[in-house]
Amino acid sequence: MLFPSRTELPWRAPRHELLLLALVAMAALTVVYPPGAQDVSRLCLTRAAVHGHLSADTCLHDAVDVASYGGHLYSDKAPGVSILAIPIAEVVRLPDPSHWHYRYDFRVWATRVAVQGLALLLCAFLVGRVAEGLAPRTGGPTLVAFALGTEAAALSSAGFAHVPAAALAFAAFLLAWRRSPFLAGLIAGAAVLVEYETGLVALVLAGYVLLFGRRALGRYVLGALPSAVALGAYNWAAFGSPFHLSYRYVADAFAANQAAGFFGIHAPSWHAIRLVFVGDQGLLIDSPLVVAAAAGLVLLWRRRTAEAAVCTVVVLAFLALNCGYFDPYGGDSPGPRFIAPSLPFLALGLPLVLARFRLIGAAVIAASVVASTAIALTWPTAVNASDRFHGTVWTRLAGLVRHDTADPHRPRRNRSRVQASGRFFATPVRRGNPAGVGAILRTTMKPAGAATIAPPTR
Repeated sequence: MLFPSRTELPWRAPRHELLLLALVAMAALTVVYPPGAQDVSRLCLTRAAVHGHLSADTCLHDAVDVASYGGHLYSDKAPGVSILAIPIAEVVRLPDPSHWHYRYDFRVWATRVAVQGLALLLCAFLVGRVAEGLAPRTGGPTLVAFALGTEAAALSSAGFAHVPAAALAFAAFLLAWRRSPFLAGLIAGAAVLVEYETGLVALVLAGYVLLFGRRALGRYVLGALPSAVALGAYNWAAFGSPFHLSYRYVADAFAANQAAGFFGIHAPSWHAIRLVFVGDQGLLIDSPLVVAAAAGLVLLWRRRTAEAAVCTVVVLAFLALNCGYFDPYGGDSPGPRFIAPSLPFLALGLPLVLARFRLIGAAVIAASVVASTAIALTWPTAVNASDRFHGTVWTRLAGLVRHDTADPHRPRRNRSRVQASGRFFATPVRRGNPAGVGAILRTTMKPAGAATIAPPTR
């Protein structure tokens, strides 16, 4: 049956669901990164909105990610995350960025946990539920694979909007799958308010909903209307037209690059494709599970053609976007981050692979969790002046092992620092409960082990 009924959305709680989510939270959300340009740009808008303004001239005067219009400075980001951060920013009394601790500010960390962190847990919950519905006893491993075996964990611990956008976009897809087009449109519109690029998902879902009839599409569009009106009102108040996005007025060192093409996006180039897939921070290097997930989407196509098509088109669209952007890694980041909103869609291929090839699936998930966790713990301090890692995560982990085994009598207190280019990072990432990389990796692998201990049924 190509189009399942309302009750046929695959939805089942995986084994040890709450334990897995708790362990994901411990592994991913206790990392405290230094405040970055993303935090400044978004949270300055948060502070301005509290006082009834959209511009933030004083707060953004030294910002990297900034837009300039009419003699005033604005955030160059979509406004959604800034609005979502208002309650927690008021609770912790978030000050001006000039008063943030330059290495680890726990008030900034609290806003990340409340917005990006909760979005990671929500998205992992949704992925695990659908995966378990597709193939029993695969929901737990798939939940862990998405949350800790991709760049999602690292992005959720920083000021990026990709994970909240992914959670909303994926939730909109599930609502459309459940035949709730109005709610699907409502949530898809909210995703665009959080990150403009998720407009791609909204368009794909519009085509998916159209398969159920014109009335369904009408309800979907009606649901998306409030967010469209809100975004238009924001653009009008800030930039003089409901159709002028903040990207149009970027005023940083990359303004010329951003203005070229479609907001910095061109046709994919071979250089960018190489970086995205096999560069030092490439998908195949840091998250080899993407290969298994892609193969799983082929298997899903045979069972649920329409839904597999949605997932495939979304993944391909964001790959094209990422490979066409002038900077595929987007500056200081844990990897090709612009593909992140499509990761939960890609993850739906994993349960079918785990059901058929349990050992292979478990192996690629374990490798991905190790690599992605090491990156999540180190990427803010692992970049050089060109915003790139010194080698792949595997070469750095190998260097750590060689360094630790070279002198067994060396004191152990510095072994939690991962090497880059034959030296330790000068500034290790702080954790609320300090522990070495090895201990954190063992903690991270606990949910994977708990989830995969029982063989899935075929």
